[in-house]
Amino acid sequence: MAGLAKQEGEKAAPRGVGNMAKVISNQPLGEGFYLLRAEHQNNARAGQFYMLRAWEQYPVLSRPISVYDADQETLSFLYQVVGKGTALLAGLKPGDTITLDGAHGNGFPALPDSKKIALVGGGVGIAPLYLAAKTYQKENPLCTVDVYLGFREKPILVREFEAVSGRVAVNVGGFVTDEVDPLAYDALVSCGPTPMMKALYEKCVNVKADAPLYVSLENRMACGIGACLVCSCKTAGGNRKVCKDGPVFLGSEVFGID
Repeated sequence: MAGLAKQEGEKAAPRGVGNMAKVISNQPLGEGFYLLRAEHQNNARAGQFYMLRAWEQYPVLSRPISVYDADQETLSFLYQVVGKGTALLAGLKPGDTITLDGAHGNGFPALPDSKKIALVGGGVGIAPLYLAAKTYQKENPLCTVDVYLGFREKPILVREFEAVSGRVAVNVGGFVTDEVDPLAYDALVSCGPTPMMKALYEKCVNVKADAPLYVSLENRMACGIGACLVCSCKTAGGNRKVCKDGPVFLGSEVFGID
């Protein structure tokens, strides 16, 4: 799951309760991207998401947004304006309040035995990779974390990623998966458009890479807790709920079943 599951054409579903939080900043980054930071005590992990809400009645549904960064007292979310809900989020100012329901999802796995990890993101799918890079470096200071960022037009947050990783490769207007050599890594983690992640999985298969590939899916979501079944997806083990069973799965679970 990334900055926003594509769900602007929505159906009614449970909203969830959530907790009120105070907005610290809501920085525009260009190309419709924003980085929102709020005061909120939490134990969020890399790859998890929250349901965000900054309105009363309409839109009906809260918005599922991946955690970009977190400490015990604050949360940050990278999102892109794609409809009414995210447009309302973009209007938030420091001191405003927002409802945060989470953290949801199983997040990215621990990779203690990996000496070299690749994080591959496309567009708003780069959102959960920042905290992932920080977490993997903290858990295993001897490992190397390389980050691959793909954008349609203007790159964002490159310096921030450079500060928490060994190397950052940026691809604008092309295919970021072309930059990745799966044979060079002990594990790969990806988030972004489904075609991008599927292409990365197929590349891993074609070169016979032993490294596991973990993908964070961006399915449409409504409730965020597995009650409404909107986000169901096919996997090798049967239909799964992306919000509750995921959003992170092994690439082979979701792309190796065709």
